[in-house]
Amino acid sequence: MTSQAIAKSETPPARGLRLGHGLGALMLGAALVLSQTGPVASQDRPETFADLAELVSPAVVNITTSTTMARNTGPQGIVPEGSPFEDFFRNLPNDDGAPRRSSALGSGFVISADGFIVTNNHVIEGADEILIEFFPGEGQPTERLPAEVLGTDPNTDIALLKVESDAPLQFVEFGDSDGEMAEVGDWVMAMGNPLGQGFSVSAGIISARNRALSGTYDDYIQTDAAINRGNSGGPLFDMDGNVIGVNTAILSPNGGSIGIGFAMSSAVVTNVIDQLIEFGETRRGWLGVRIQDVTPDMVDAIDGLEEARGAMITDVPEGPARDAGLESGDVIVVFDGVEIADTRELVRIVGNSPVGKDVPVEALRDGEMAEFTVTLGRRETAQAAAFPAEEEEQAEPEETNMLGLTLSEIDEDLIEQFGLSEGAGGLVITGIDAESEAASKGLLPGDLITEAGQQPVTTLSDFEDRVTEASDAGRRSILLLIRRGGDPRFVALSLEE
Repeated sequence: MTSQAIAKSETPPARGLRLGHGLGALMLGAALVLSQTGPVASQDRPETFADLAELVSPAVVNITTSTTMARNTGPQGIVPEGSPFEDFFRNLPNDDGAPRRSSALGSGFVISADGFIVTNNHVIEGADEILIEFFPGEGQPTERLPAEVLGTDPNTDIALLKVESDAPLQFVEFGDSDGEMAEVGDWVMAMGNPLGQGFSVSAGIISARNRALSGTYDDYIQTDAAINRGNSGGPLFDMDGNVIGVNTAILSPNGGSIGIGFAMSSAVVTNVIDQLIEFGETRRGWLGVRIQDVTPDMVDAIDGLEEARGAMITDVPEGPARDAGLESGDVIVVFDGVEIADTRELVRIVGNSPVGKDVPVEALRDGEMAEFTVTLGRRETAQAAAFPAEEEEQAEPEETNMLGLTLSEIDEDLIEQFGLSEGAGGLVITGIDAESEAASKGLLPGDLITEAGQQPVTTLSDFEDRVTEASDAGRRSILLLIRRGGDPRFVALSLEE
């Protein structure tokens, strides 16, 4: 394998980011071995990572950022404003009130010959100046090149930069983070600029997959390859030399590597970069529903569901899902041919789907599967749309106690007492037995029950009828749709004494 495996091209990267001409099957002695004693295949420990490191290192870069800090008008954070010691601290060395510049270090990698570079958003966020340092070698830029930010996505912590170079740059390809080279236990190699020490290589294995940290679209690869501060934005390579992740975070009690690092998977990154190249921003699909996970205690209350899976719709505003016929209480079990395990998976798949795409959806309704076709909207422009409250006719106030709940029909006094929205519908929880299941599941006075047994309830008799029907049908629990401050969620309460 020669250095030309990192392809050179003067054309910009195409959509999909299959860049360069490929790095080949550089397995470095990590051939797949089939055991003669059984069907289990294993990957031998590589004898060396030297050839792989030499091959891909020209495409890895160090990133230095500079930021102008606000003018220092006093000893902020040291003594309170107006303190008699204020003048003393203001006159300390290097505290002359002049603006200062702060520097930070990170990593990145080149994905096209004409200078597209991927890094983390947090590496360059707020920077006034971004400089790119290339790995030393023949044909590499010898000076640090200034970079322009073409687009960022804080949701996945990804940023796309661009540098101008007199000669084509060496670059690497994205690999398949969901493929055979990216399974738990497979060897990986990380490169970057840890703690500002310059170009550095570390190796390990994939420790876990599909990790979620805090973001809506998280799909992290966990690795024990050493990742430290300064590695952020650098590439995580598979043994073919393809980038399967962008090193982003570590879990550590002391700020240093303890063998728990996280790289955003290339399955997420390629979609983001593709959009940043084309639009300069992300354009994520929007289904137009509020959803929650199906919990084990809800299974018995939902006809046709045998296990806790899928995403239950709690509300459907004006938008794609409503236009397609989806309703509150439907359980989405298949989206675009993919079986949905939980809400996190649905959100990630929908967000990675193109705006305007017609997507087949299968949902469980009243014990039977129903099929829908949804034309996805755009999340960035539609997510903030208000969920209109349903208007219900006012009824004479009454009160009853069931399932550990004290329930009342809505009147003006309750609207004022609990700060409910005008026109709010359903039944108001005015009291809860502290020893009841309802209390243990977090229900509170002021919560609204708008559905019971997946049917609307507006009067106490409606609620009583739904409970009786569920009990007569032999159910052990009933599903309630609870609204608090406009936010809906389903809760299953036991019917058994």
